Amino acid sequence: MSFWRMSSICLSTLSLWLTITGISDTAGRRSCYNMLLKYLLVINVLTFTVYGIDKWKARRGRWRVPEATLLGLAALGGSVGAWLAMQLFRHKTQKKKFRYGVPAIFVLQLAAVVFFLNTLIRH
Repeated sequence: MSFWRMSSICLSTLSLWLTITGISDTAGRRSCYNMLLKYLLVINVLTFTVYGIDKWKARRGRWRVPEATLLGLAALGGSVGAWLAMQLFRHKTQKKKFRYGVPAIFVLQLAAVVFFLNTLIRH
């Protein structure tokens, strides 16, 4: 299954879940905020770690993590972890799809989070 298909399924599932649960009370919204924060923390730590492992493997001439996986992790919410790892490890900073792609993914994710939080606040 392609990354884009998998992402589409994940977003559709999240949208369906929010519709079914009908989060309208304050406790439900707080729970949703907490769940979102936990998810973002986990995915960013995971992304940071995978970028670090890839850099370690690159220095030793070992099998590498595919670029699609690295960008996929950033697209699934780990763009901050990806960017921090790129800066700290000096990894993938010369490749245009990472240098411009990761910040672009971050901007799109930021817009999605703002939209998501705005939707929760209005209800």
